[in-house]
Amino acid sequence: MTLPLDVSKLADCLRLAARAEVLPRFRRLGEGDVRSKSEPTDLVTEADEAAERFIRKAMEAIAPDALFIGEESVAADPDLLGKLASAEFAVIVDPIDGTFNFASGIPAFGVMASVVWKGETVAGIIYDPMGDDWVIAEKGAGAYLRRPDGAAIRLSVAAPAPIDAMVGMASAGYFYGDVRERVLANLAKVRFVASYRCAAHEYRTFAGGHVHFAMYNKLMPWDHLAGTLIAQEAGGYVARFDGSAYLPHHVEGGLLVATDKESWQLLRREILQH
Repeated sequence: MTLPLDVSKLADCLRLAARAEVLPRFRRLGEGDVRSKSEPTDLVTEADEAAERFIRKAMEAIAPDALFIGEESVAADPDLLGKLASAEFAVIVDPIDGTFNFASGIPAFGVMASVVWKGETVAGIIYDPMGDDWVIAEKGAGAYLRRPDGAAIRLSVAAPAPIDAMVGMASAGYFYGDVRERVLANLAKVRFVASYRCAAHEYRTFAGGHVHFAMYNKLMPWDHLAGTLIAQEAGGYVARFDGSAYLPHHVEGGLLVATDKESWQLLRREILQH
């Protein structure tokens, strides 16, 4: 597939933004550098905003025809998100995924970007500033861990496992009421479940073959487009809770990521439906 931009340039841009705007502020945020958005745990920092400005400016040179959608841009202009469904070419960016961790001094955060072309996600990048490497996927070309020295390792999801041996990532934070109680109770059926409060690292962990599933109820494109493409290119199966395909403009319907379709169906039945 011929992509509308050079993915390596976008990957380099994320690294440069992290080195210029994110890492210098890690564990050095001042009292006025962190603010709450929708709730006390939904945070934005000076680093988020500065990194997004850095990436946006770079995109004006790399991909001037692309619709640029950043998490903080949408926070300032909510109508921007609605333009994604009709955009022929878009770059979607999360300048710091895991802002709560970043603001708390926890070294588990990432910088993510995805490329949407003619209604489908065609490239996804997750950069880890602490490890200084990327997980990158292009549609139809596999998923890779890439390092600045050019080394690349192809990624593959874990082998399927029975539900009582599954290890996974799930957060009940955006389930509510009876559904939340049911999901939390049903998660006791798996061997171990965790939440890093950082989709970037959860998708990297899944694509690297270290866990068997990931589950999310809140869908924003900057959180999931890159990771789901990477998961699929590493051999995983991805769909919304009702079994339908996850598309770039979807913001609801839940998301379940599993090692294969059979495991996906088992998890939906045992965790979401019972």
